[in-house]
Amino acid sequence: MAIAEGALASHAEAVPCHPLGVKPSGNALVATSNLRNAIGNFNLLADDVVLVLLEYLDAPSLLKLGRTCKALYAFTRSEDIWKTLLIRSSRGLVTWQGTWRATYLNLTPSQVPMINCATLFSDTLHRPFYCAHISLEPYTTGIPARNQISRLQDLSAEEFQDSWTDRPFILTELVKQWPVYQQWSTEDLVNKYNTTIFRAEAVDWPLNTYVDYMKHNADESPLYLFDRDFVSKMDIKVGHPSRVPEAAYWPPPCFGEDLFAVLESDRPDSRWLIIGPERSGSTFHKDPNATSAWNAVLRGSKYWIMFPSSSKLPPPPGVYVSADQSEVTSPLSIAEWLLGFHAEARRTPGCIEGICNEGEVLHVPSGWWHLVVNLEPSIAITQNFVPKAHLTAALDFLQNKADQVSGFRKNVTDPYNKFVERLKVRHPDLLENAIQDLEKRKEGRKRKWDEIVHGKVNGESTNGVGFSFGFGDGDSDIEVP
Repeated sequence: MAIAEGALASHAEAVPCHPLGVKPSGNALVATSNLRNAIGNFNLLADDVVLVLLEYLDAPSLLKLGRTCKALYAFTRSEDIWKTLLIRSSRGLVTWQGTWRATYLNLTPSQVPMINCATLFSDTLHRPFYCAHISLEPYTTGIPARNQISRLQDLSAEEFQDSWTDRPFILTELVKQWPVYQQWSTEDLVNKYNTTIFRAEAVDWPLNTYVDYMKHNADESPLYLFDRDFVSKMDIKVGHPSRVPEAAYWPPPCFGEDLFAVLESDRPDSRWLIIGPERSGSTFHKDPNATSAWNAVLRGSKYWIMFPSSSKLPPPPGVYVSADQSEVTSPLSIAEWLLGFHAEARRTPGCIEGICNEGEVLHVPSGWWHLVVNLEPSIAITQNFVPKAHLTAALDFLQNKADQVSGFRKNVTDPYNKFVERLKVRHPDLLENAIQDLEKRKEGRKRKWDEIVHGKVNGESTNGVGFSFGFGDGDSDIEVP
């Protein structure tokens, strides 16, 4: 990734020196020597190609190669390589030692040699370190008034249904009523659940190991604890106090009934405990199965930047989507996106930004693109749901994007028909209206296809241009005017 000169200048003071002294490639222009010249035939390859080749080596081979010269030592110290090795090793309990390499080799910080590689110049090696240390403040402050997420003290179910189902907003008071808001902190959770295994992306670690990682890592994209089974693991109750007096928390009442609840035990994954250090988060995505979501912050704070999804609008700057929206390509880390695309995004029509603080909950409407990053160590609970206003979108997704449906157990082989059958019993009127809307949507797509392929409108020829492949943006899960 090329980093703009202005961005380099504005953040240079905040970024410390690379631990091995590696410098960006541009510094080689005025250097009198370069360690890279000592790596033999490897010098014919680009830096990123060298790292790809090293990914094929096992740990003993990496250690032997790293002893041959300073430059290869620096390349074999790449954290992504050792992270992959540790994950593939399927080890049980590990002791976090501050880096993935030290943890894999079980080395204490004092046992890790810090060799001076000050005359090695490589963007590929320097960039992850640089991205891990940029200040987030320039990107998360100074939000233009037109971009700011609405902040509401409270909202009724009627108000939500009438005016807010397609709009992001932050509720400022609800979470403060939850018992978990009063009871949960990182220290409290570790004291009670220290050996409980939680899912953190590709690893299953005891909570105390993950918290050690949270406190002592320098990853460009820190590992994010995102566990779907936390309710059973922590043996807590969920539900409104009027029905579940011992409830630890309850969904915000303004969102009404989650229509996926009719599936009972067959419903897709819907709620997660999220814990992460500063800089952890999620790059741009839309929530699964055309669901909406709420995200409640119990500790810390989170920066959100969001965009509506529509066939008339492109995806966010720096995000590239396949025609059927099944594949999304974007910068590999949040920091890369902030450096390269945040300024353009802030100027883009439809951009919405805001900070969800401790004790607040944010609403993510169905189909909206969103990126989120923790501004400090954070604990949050999130839940996906299908409100009445987006039932058609959920049915459309289940029926027409079956290859993208996620979160259902393997025994649920036909989510669309199972959902429809349950709705017939519980919400027949809602289902009837949604099916009618779905048929109108299908008719609209057919009409659009006729216009594009056959040059026809309402079955009549327009004598215009016929077939043309010019619709790469595709139809989205939810249309936003």
